[in-house]
Amino acid sequence: MLLLYYAVAAGAAAIHPLREAEIAEIRERTSLWTPGETRFSKFAPGVSKWLNGVKGEWKMEVAIALAAGEIERFESSISVPDSFDSATQWPECEKIINDIRDQSNCGCCWAFAGAEAASDRMCISNGGGEMVPLSAQDVCFNSNRDGCDGGQITTPWTYVRSTGAVSGGQYNNSGPFGSGLCSDFSLPHCHHHGPQGDDPYPDEGDPGCPSESSPDGPTACDSDANETHADFANDKYSFSGLVQAATGETRIMQLIYEGGPVETAFTVYSDFEDYVSGIYEHVSGSYAGGHAVKITGWGVENGTKYWKVANSWNEYWGEDGFFRIKKGTNECGIEDEVTASPATTTWSKAGKPLVDY
Repeated sequence: MLLLYYAVAAGAAAIHPLREAEIAEIRERTSLWTPGETRFSKFAPGVSKWLNGVKGEWKMEVAIALAAGEIERFESSISVPDSFDSATQWPECEKIINDIRDQSNCGCCWAFAGAEAASDRMCISNGGGEMVPLSAQDVCFNSNRDGCDGGQITTPWTYVRSTGAVSGGQYNNSGPFGSGLCSDFSLPHCHHHGPQGDDPYPDEGDPGCPSESSPDGPTACDSDANETHADFANDKYSFSGLVQAATGETRIMQLIYEGGPVETAFTVYSDFEDYVSGIYEHVSGSYAGGHAVKITGWGVENGTKYWKVANSWNEYWGEDGFFRIKKGTNECGIEDEVTASPATTTWSKAGKPLVDY
């Protein structure tokens, strides 16, 4: 595996010359964001490809699903503010909205972003009465033949809608929800493309964070699941109505404003691997794949509009696990398409409305 080779073959140089040149160019060409030397700086640009698991062209995949009647186009006429944060708007769901997860050394970003946004929207639709993280383990490895090898931003939503997803938190009972859920993520935490800082996790490809192949999807709950979440078939959460898709700055803001965070994808270039903080815009570097993430809000800083985005590279990466990216310019295709459950949907557990539990 390429990342494993990089880990083994790392030389004594602190920074790869191509990476050094890339960082210098970023610093010269933009003041919107801060690049920095990271634990991956000793490698040539483009090392993040393995984690960027959105396959093919997500805009085309959404168009195919729309034509097939599997999802519907979101429409709205509401006005939205210049700045908005889902965690502030719905404080009863702040804990789950700000839950930053870790996809390990596996390309299942598409499943994480969907599971996270669906968890948020379920909580919001029920006024905080059901704040349960949906399992990335279930979504990644049961809705797709090889989740680590990539997927689409429509798949988590159609899977949750039709089959339901069980509850599940982070690896080894970490994260704000601890233990007791049905199916926690089984792959370990890793350090992802950022200054080491306080990050205690091993580099991708190093011992403790191997390059991962997809495990079999879970069919039973973990042994430490509590009574509420111990029965796999009866721990399935789903929603009614069609999955919704939105495109463009205004529609995406309206979709978030009405019902909470959404899943999106964007094109990753190698300069994103150098991101430390600020409002990202593509400056330099080559194509490194498509990456799925969760948009939670937006704002304006010194006249520059931005999206606030949750990544799945653990809370030590970027701005406490989040990053900001330019808004209104379709930076790296991030405004091409987003997906979500309807704001007015009814959520159910094992086919029964959550109000019955």
